[in-house]
Amino acid sequence: MSNMKSKYGFGKTVFYSFDVAIEKVKKELEKEGFGTITEIDVAAILKKKLNHEMPPYLILGACNPQFAHRALEIDSSIGLLLPCNVVLRVDGNNKVDVEIMDPNAVLNLVGQLEIDILAREVRKRLERVLKAL
Repeated sequence: MSNMKSKYGFGKTVFYSFDVAIEKVKKELEKEGFGTITEIDVAAILKKKLNHEMPPYLILGACNPQFAHRALEIDSSIGLLLPCNVVLRVDGNNKVDVEIMDPNAVLNLVGQLEIDILAREVRKRLERVLKAL
């Protein structure tokens, strides 16, 4: 397992097939109260629109309804920063990279203490998802 970190996300490499990785990520998200509300198959879209081949690349939109509701009550425009994206992509060695948007990085843009506290709790849950993979 290798760890990945950027200014806007964190992740790791897992040694599952792509389909198994998707199942495991969804299962762990559910354990933390997140539903998968969108699935964007980037590889399929680029193949269809540009006839461009690329390794599997999927973006999951993960949402915890309780946290989303609380955030929307604080700032009704915060929907612009939701949901939390989770990227699964096959790297060159047929391993799967799982990367999760850092809610702290995104929600800190709001500049409200209540949102910062919420973002930290969401981040803790998403870190547990990653750890469980």
